[in-house]
Amino acid sequence: MRLSSFSLTPLVAALVLTGCVTTQTHDSKVSNSLAVVKTGQIEDAIRQVEEQTKGANQNDLLLNLEKGELMRIGKRYQDSLNALTIADTKVKEWEENAKSNPQKLMGQIGATIMGDASRDYEGQDYEKVMLTVRMAMDRINLGDLDTARVDIKRTHEREAVIAEFRSKETEAAEKEAKEKGVTSSNKEINGYPVETLNDPEVLKLKNGYQNALSHYLAGFVYEALNEPGLAAPGYRKAIELRPDLPVLEDGLKGLDQRTSFRRKKGVTDVLFVVETGNAPARQSQKFALPLPTSRGLVTVSLTFPVIQPDKEAAVIRSVNIANQSLPTALITDFNVMARRALKDEMPGIYTRAAIRAITKGVVQDQVNKNFGALAGLAANIAVVATEGPADDRMWRSLPERVFIARAFLPPGEYDVNFSGRPGESTKLSIDGRYMVVPVRLYPNKTYVGDLAKFGSVTPAAQIAAETPAVKTAPTKPANRKAAQKQVKPAAATAGAN
Repeated sequence: MRLSSFSLTPLVAALVLTGCVTTQTHDSKVSNSLAVVKTGQIEDAIRQVEEQTKGANQNDLLLNLEKGELMRIGKRYQDSLNALTIADTKVKEWEENAKSNPQKLMGQIGATIMGDASRDYEGQDYEKVMLTVRMAMDRINLGDLDTARVDIKRTHEREAVIAEFRSKETEAAEKEAKEKGVTSSNKEINGYPVETLNDPEVLKLKNGYQNALSHYLAGFVYEALNEPGLAAPGYRKAIELRPDLPVLEDGLKGLDQRTSFRRKKGVTDVLFVVETGNAPARQSQKFALPLPTSRGLVTVSLTFPVIQPDKEAAVIRSVNIANQSLPTALITDFNVMARRALKDEMPGIYTRAAIRAITKGVVQDQVNKNFGALAGLAANIAVVATEGPADDRMWRSLPERVFIARAFLPPGEYDVNFSGRPGESTKLSIDGRYMVVPVRLYPNKTYVGDLAKFGSVTPAAQIAAETPAVKTAPTKPANRKAAQKQVKPAAATAGAN
């Protein structure tokens, strides 16, 4: 059936009109807030994102993630927890659908024509995991280890749901691609920087959602709750995800001694969590895809997300406290995790884009065939206009990198340098049996969070009393009476113990 000018013109017009509806990118929404944080104006940054979560956006998943993270940096832990709880409600809905109705999550057809940015945002998989980790960390700062334990358990359960759903989704995407005759490979996108997704750091990751921080923190919390049997798997999993790091290996190796009578007394077990920068942005870039039609090749311009590696990412090699230099471990790199998540997502993104391109290509081909060059030009404009920017939604206020250090320190006041920058130190009051020190570093600003302390340190006097006295050879008494005097106090002491 031939399309008349009267039937085709409304179609082209509709394409143009839908293309003219532009949506503000997430990066443009939060970039100013992130810039303000780096200058030390954390409350100004929080106010900006609070304005964005008013009205229709009050339950927005991503904006509440951003708000919760900024409030955490600002040491407003309960407010942070409230915002993250709103986001968590959304992720729980996703979890329920993933378990009971996965097809519902896979069936957002609007994205085929309008692009992935038109889909409901469900959160990156590593963001879903970090959500419950952040909730646990807020509770730790609020002194609530028991509920932090619940969040940690939910983190592990969430990982299992993600793993199962992604397996089903990959299978469905491969089936759809086969039915549509689409080869789902980003290698077919002319000029796409595949090296950003295939570098060794990305390929080393087991998947795009598990991170060693969440599992090491689980080990630490279980240990502080005197549950070494649950702590060991946490430390072990962290080592599996980030092998060959002595700091992580020591967490598992020293567990038995730390949780037994042999534990050092009079010292605090301090965990430093040092976070740097912000998670990377997804950049929208256009790439030309040639499509074969009955009248030859038609070129369609489509957008895809790109994440560039950060060659200047911060490296924290040690935490300097008093006269000690504590070695650190890079436990999580969200630039690498974000690229691994994108790598896993690319087959689906490509399949949807290819179907979109075919749909638009058919329109352009029909115009060229039936109405000549001028109408074909209008159709080509419509095709380009309806391709909006690639989906750039990501939890940008998360740190880029997370380092940890751990040490036994006697209680007291300490000067600590986290950044390695000369003359930049923070005074900390170390106390408690266990302690967590949260830190966020930017090039020109260091935020040190509230110190989370649990349990009490054995007083020095009690340690001295419990320490066995060093036995020395008795001096030879001059006579029998002196010998009797020497024995009596010893007998009395033994009775008291």
